[in-house]
Amino acid sequence: MDHLLRGHAPVSDAGWALLDGEAKQRLVAALGARKLVDFAGPFGWTYSATNLGRTEPVLHTPVDSVKARRRVVLPVTEVRAEFTVSRSELLDFDRGAADTNLDDLDDAAMLMARTENVAVFHGWQAAGITGITEASPHESVPRVTDFNDYPRRVAKAVEVLLASGVSGPYGLAVGPADYTAIIETAEHGGYPLFDHLRKILDGPIVWAPGVRGGVVLSLRGGDFLFESGEDLSVGYDYHDGEDVHLYLEQSFSFRVATPEAAIALSAE
Repeated sequence: MDHLLRGHAPVSDAGWALLDGEAKQRLVAALGARKLVDFAGPFGWTYSATNLGRTEPVLHTPVDSVKARRRVVLPVTEVRAEFTVSRSELLDFDRGAADTNLDDLDDAAMLMARTENVAVFHGWQAAGITGITEASPHESVPRVTDFNDYPRRVAKAVEVLLASGVSGPYGLAVGPADYTAIIETAEHGGYPLFDHLRKILDGPIVWAPGVRGGVVLSLRGGDFLFESGEDLSVGYDYHDGEDVHLYLEQSFSFRVATPEAAIALSAE
């Protein structure tokens, strides 16, 4: 982790433990995509590309009658979100303060989580990442305002996947607003909507900031592949008299192996 330059920061060992712990706490809750796709790695900072197992022809070679093919790879993308921590806050923590202000770190963690979730579920064209909803060949299932009708929509999505030969269990990824509506809704008779949906899916409902509408996908494995180079880490940039300038960083690639293994619940 030398490239993170943590040894140059005016942060104590206890301060680094505080920053790492706060980042982990925020990220574990918000990294919804990782709860539903296949995760491999981390393979380290020097890991540069995912092997796709395919080749493409090289049209011209330096010697006649020699043929060549080039391996096709998917480069990992490096992502960074910067934040600052007050030097006085870090010193107070070392003195024993229990209410250290790490709001900027919390904001950076949410930005990183949203970036990863959006890339996985909706794609990131500039980074060469095709998202799950982009790749899916299925027509999306409309999601309506009345969440009492939500089980029928999810059941329809599951039926489409089954008809395509995609077995379960299934998971459901939704953004914060939809997740709140699901957990707050009780169906006629008082039965919690959350429990009803879990029975239909036979799998989890995941809070995933950045998701638009919802995504139902198979959890059988092998369909959605996330590779981590450097996993999310806190690094040091520079410091001045008032603040320590830090960042959250990671590198990853994502690819869809089985497009038909997911279907979108489109937002209105």
